Amino acid sequence: MVGTTTDTWNATLLIFILSVGGLIAVMSKMGGTQAMALTLAKKAKNARNSLIITWIMGIIIFFEDMANSLIVGPTMRPVTDQQKVSREKLSYVIDSTAGPVTDMALISSWVAYEIGMISIAFTTVGIKDGNAYGMFLQTIPYRFYNIFAVAMVIIIILMQRDYGPMYQAEKRARLTGKLYEDTARPMMSKELDAMNVAEGAPLRMCNAIVPILTFIIVTLLAIWYTGGGLKEPLSIAGIQNAFGNSDSASSILYAVIFTSVVSIGMAAAQRIMSLKECIEVWLGGCKELLLTVTILILAWSSGSVMSDLGTGDFISGMVGNSIPGLILPAVLFLVSCCVAFSTGTSYGTTAIMIPIAFPLAMGVTGGAVDSLAVTTIAAVTCGAIFGDHCSPISDTTIMSSMGSASDLMDHVRTQIPYAVTAAIVAAAVGFLPAAAGLSPLIIIPIGIAVLAVIVRILGKSTRLEDLQKEEENTKVC
Repeated sequence: MVGTTTDTWNATLLIFILSVGGLIAVMSKMGGTQAMALTLAKKAKNARNSLIITWIMGIIIFFEDMANSLIVGPTMRPVTDQQKVSREKLSYVIDSTAGPVTDMALISSWVAYEIGMISIAFTTVGIKDGNAYGMFLQTIPYRFYNIFAVAMVIIIILMQRDYGPMYQAEKRARLTGKLYEDTARPMMSKELDAMNVAEGAPLRMCNAIVPILTFIIVTLLAIWYTGGGLKEPLSIAGIQNAFGNSDSASSILYAVIFTSVVSIGMAAAQRIMSLKECIEVWLGGCKELLLTVTILILAWSSGSVMSDLGTGDFISGMVGNSIPGLILPAVLFLVSCCVAFSTGTSYGTTAIMIPIAFPLAMGVTGGAVDSLAVTTIAAVTCGAIFGDHCSPISDTTIMSSMGSASDLMDHVRTQIPYAVTAAIVAAAVGFLPAAAGLSPLIIIPIGIAVLAVIVRILGKSTRLEDLQKEEENTKVC
C-alpha cells in the first residue's frame, strides 16, 4: 500500500480525486448548477416535456453522479409532480443519466479512478509505457450499455410508451394523481442538504458555466503542454503528438486545482461565502470522496501483488486461444453485471474485473493492444455500471430514490426491466459485433433502432387519453 500510494502517478490521481470532491462542493454552494436546472425546468409545459428537460439536465450535470441525483431530482420533482409523473419514472430518468453519463464524461469524478484501473491492467501484463488516459478515450465509443441506457430513456419519453411495472406506475399517477404507491416509503435524507446553495446566494448560471469551461480549457491546455506542445509544430499532427505524449494525471490535477481557485475566488468576490467558509466547504467535499480513494489504494495494492506474482502472464498463458475472442467481451460484460448487481459497487467491480479481463484479452490477441482489448475494458466498465444503475444496495440507486423522493424498492422494481433490456441489446448487438470488428459508428445506430422496436412492441401508451380509454374498456368488460 505504501509503495503504490507514494508512486508519483498514483499520488497525483489521489489528490485529483479529492480535489474534484472539493470543487463540486464549492460549485454546489455557489448555486450555479441549480440556476441552470431551474432555467431548464421553466420550459416544462407537460409530462413529456418535463421528462425531456430532466433527461437533458442529467446529461448536462455530467461531472458527478451524486451531484446529478441530488440536483436534478429536487429541482424537477415539483415540476413532474404537477404533471402527474410517477416518482418511479422520475427516479428512473435520474438514475439512467447519472452513472451511465458520468462514466463516459471526459472530465468527471470517475475519470481518475478508471485511469487508475487501466494503469493496473497495463502493469498486470507488463506494459510500462501505456497511455491510460488514451485507452480510456478509446473505450468511450464501445461503452454500449451506457449509450443504450441513456438512449432508451429518451426513446421511452418521446414514444410515451412503457412496459412492465413502470407502465402500472405511470397509469396510477396519470389517472389517480397518486405519485407513489399507498404502501410506499418515499426516501428523503438530510444528505440532500449537502447540495443546497449557501443561504442568500444568488442563482446565477455563470457560477456553473465559468468553472466548467475553465476546467475543460485548462485540462486541454495542460495536456498539450505536458505532452511537449511547445516543442511541436502548431498543427493537427503536432497537437496529436502532444496529446499522445502527455502526462494526463498531472494535467487534470492542474485543471481541478486551478478551477477550484477560480470557483473560490468567484464565491468570495460575490460574497456568497467568506474565504474561510469556501475553504471549509472545499475540504468537506474532499472528505466525501475518501471512500473512492480508499478503494483505489486497495485496488492498486492488489494489482501490484498480482503483477509480482505474474498473474497476468499466467492467465494469458493458461487461456491463450481457448476462449474465442468473439464472445470474450460479452461474457465479461455479463459476469461484471452479476458482480456489480450483487455487490452494489461499480468501483469494486472494476477493481476486481479489469486486472483479470485485460490479461484475458491480451491472451486472445497474442499480446496486442487492439480493438478487442479496448472492447473488453469497455465491457467490464459497462457491466459495473449496470449493477451500479439498478442494484438496490448501490449508492447511486439510493441517491436517485432520495433525489426523486421515491420508494427505493419501487424504483428498483420498475427500473430493472429497462436496464435488463439495454444490457441484452448491449451484449447481443454491441459487444458481439464489436468483437468481430464492426465499427461502433454502425453498431450504435442499429442498437438504438432495436431499442425503439422493442419499446414499440412491448410498450403501452401512457398518453392520458389512451389510459382513459383503456380504463373505460376495462370497466365495460
